[in-house]
Amino acid sequence: MKIAYIAPTEIPSKRANTIQVMKMTQAFVQTGHQAVLISPYYGSEQAKNKDAQEPSPSHRWETLADTYGLQNQFPIEWLPVRNWLRRYDYSLSSVRFARRWGADLIYTRVPQAAALTSSLGLDTILEVHDLPQGKFGTRLFHRYLRGRGARKLVIITRALARDLTKKFNVPSPTGATDSFTIVAPDGVDLIRYNNIPDPIAARRKLKHATDIGAVSTLEKVQLEEGQFVAGYSGHLYAGRGTSLLLSLAERLPEITFLLIGGEPDEVGRLQKQVELRRLSNIILTGFISNAELPRYQAACDVLLMPYQHRVAASSGGDISRYLSPMKLFEYMACGRAIVSSDLPVLREILNHENAILLQPDDLEAWKETLSELQTNPDLRLRLAKKARNDVQAYTWNARAECILKGL
Repeated sequence: MKIAYIAPTEIPSKRANTIQVMKMTQAFVQTGHQAVLISPYYGSEQAKNKDAQEPSPSHRWETLADTYGLQNQFPIEWLPVRNWLRRYDYSLSSVRFARRWGADLIYTRVPQAAALTSSLGLDTILEVHDLPQGKFGTRLFHRYLRGRGARKLVIITRALARDLTKKFNVPSPTGATDSFTIVAPDGVDLIRYNNIPDPIAARRKLKHATDIGAVSTLEKVQLEEGQFVAGYSGHLYAGRGTSLLLSLAERLPEITFLLIGGEPDEVGRLQKQVELRRLSNIILTGFISNAELPRYQAACDVLLMPYQHRVAASSGGDISRYLSPMKLFEYMACGRAIVSSDLPVLREILNHENAILLQPDDLEAWKETLSELQTNPDLRLRLAKKARNDVQAYTWNARAECILKGL
């Protein structure tokens, strides 16, 4: 099958949704389909979009593969878009390109494109990560559902599926091959986490890599083999738990906290707080490419997801009710004990057998849990083994096969 994936965000970018888009396009290829990714390009408006990077010869596949941790190459078509046209121009040009290319299926997270292709009778799958926003968002969503081309609706979590059913009368997911509604959480490239070294060996390799300059970080990462390391990877937006991590570092000076990722301005603000509190047990790496991410996560003894009750996305909206973080599946694949905030949506994947779940604002419980894990390797191993076993069902390829089943 020829699948045209119409992306919602410019490629390349450091936004998490571009990682998901690239991983899914690769998964379509790895499961035996022909795929092309269509990405917006803002041209003269580039300066207004600081995350966007102009497509150029410098964006060779090798660069994209490193940024997104990819193994299989696929074509990317960049199409111009103007912000003031609210992606309607991009949707129209994307559909025209997909038809010329001979696409059998349109896959997208862009509601404008999905409404158009469904209305034209083109086989379309729309993936949604939030409720339709505003009057126009609601109209576009209904237009997609009523169109002759609507084949499936992919929903990121069961919590979102329930709310869509209540508010928009979306059919409930049945799990059958002909089900219109599919609940498909995010996934992981499991092969990239095979043969992960133990934390001590991983720290030894990481120290060597930074010493010789083979890994680019904000500062050289110096992790001693005998340290106990609690790691966090991802953006540092509001609601991701950085205040909790700072407080834990103050109360647990014997534990090193490795914070992997973050935009320069986010890292800079956090570094000032670290210096103000005179904390010597927090290491900030800054942005790490997806290809290098497993080696940093492997250097940790435990991995943390300290989400708060409200979690900001790159757009600034609250995603705590429906989030399906990619780091969750990476943590599980890494084979490390996971300590996570006990948000209802995370319980769709996590439980007390594969993670330790704590209230986001209970600092003392987090402190006691980390102290317990530091002195209890058997507990760490038990949690890690269960998480690694459970994540087998959440690969990107398994997700792609589930979504396309029956088409």
